[in-house]
Amino acid sequence: MITSAAFAGKRYAVLGLARSGAATVEALLASGAEVTAWDEREEAREAFVGRCDLADPLQIDLTGFAGVVVSPGVPLNTHPIAPYAATFDVPVIGDIELFAQARADLPPHKVVGITGTNGKSTTTALVHHILQTAGMPSVMGGNIGEPILAQDPLPEGGVYVLELSSYQIDLTFSLDCDVAVLLNITPDHLDRYDGDFEKYAASKARLFDMQSEEHAKVFSGHDDMSAAIADTLRDEILPPQFVRKTAVSSPSLQGPHNAQNAAAAFEVCSTLGVGLPDLNVGLNTFTGLPHRMERVAEVADVTFINDSKATNADSTAPAIAAFPPAPDPRVRWIVGGMAKEDGLGSLAGLMDHVAGAYTIGRDGEMFAQAIQPVAPAQYCETLGQAFAKAHGDARAGDVVLFSPAAASFDQFRDFEDRGQQFRDLVHALGEAA
Repeated sequence: MITSAAFAGKRYAVLGLARSGAATVEALLASGAEVTAWDEREEAREAFVGRCDLADPLQIDLTGFAGVVVSPGVPLNTHPIAPYAATFDVPVIGDIELFAQARADLPPHKVVGITGTNGKSTTTALVHHILQTAGMPSVMGGNIGEPILAQDPLPEGGVYVLELSSYQIDLTFSLDCDVAVLLNITPDHLDRYDGDFEKYAASKARLFDMQSEEHAKVFSGHDDMSAAIADTLRDEILPPQFVRKTAVSSPSLQGPHNAQNAAAAFEVCSTLGVGLPDLNVGLNTFTGLPHRMERVAEVADVTFINDSKATNADSTAPAIAAFPPAPDPRVRWIVGGMAKEDGLGSLAGLMDHVAGAYTIGRDGEMFAQAIQPVAPAQYCETLGQAFAKAHGDARAGDVVLFSPAAASFDQFRDFEDRGQQFRDLVHALGEAA
């Protein structure tokens, strides 16, 4: 794990003992800190009985504490912990901030921070993969993989590749990335920002506010908010780098959005000194991520794509765009769940790609009503029913695309569970063939 003398003898409260919270407690204890930990779930607290104080930070005197460490899932705009900690002048931070404070004790290294509304996980994983294939020590963490504090320190010359959500950036104050990346900004998670899109964008912009001027700033998106943030950085010692529109691609990454992710990863790794031969090897050997435009199988000349990670319209739009008519519409689209917006939004202009839509979940009827004027659609309620109808309607050359454009929690544990159930349905087809 990552430890630091910077934490020794200090007091911290940790609220939430899921993966990142538990890793934080372990790292702080191993660093010689005094820890008060809490989780509402008794089973989560059991691992720390007798090892640290167990108490709700909202119920104790926080005088003298160095910080309250919370999970990114804690909504700072509504949860009482932030105003309560402020009465003691104690910062509310996350595990990424602790990592930033621990960097001085690590062997010389670099940090890549990647944020954006869509494409973060794919780009982070691709950067990590390219570095690995080039023989450069690296780990990926943050919003992907193992908690960063649970990972072993890299040797000299290593690169920490961090996927950073806006929630994580909100809890971070001193992370000076050697390369900071903004992929794009579109409206999402606005409930955490009181419905204010500009507040959400400002959260993303803070990744650059924490940077030294001489460090690299990579911009990939062409949206107005990204452009506005880049404009504020033009006079710095090292101005923004814009991803070149080249023919960079990776065989496992389909669609123009993934071409943009690949181009961003190419730019980052070039900045870190990876040569063109190693860049090409990394791009060509990347296998992609589960639940993100994942090609599950091809059965009877019908391709099945698992894009369960797509939880909003802007995430699904590139997936549908990746399969244009050839010459007829060929996408059999399974969509639905807990919608984050009304109507089709950015999907409206892509319905000529859709041969049929099969809607599910809590807002399935809403999706069906929105799609029916522009493409065939039917409400199927469950994933199993939608899959059966989509498969039954599919013709040779069609694509059964599971890209829900909605959250999963009405019918599934999470998007991974949702995607795995789709995979299981596809694999059952193969076994029956």
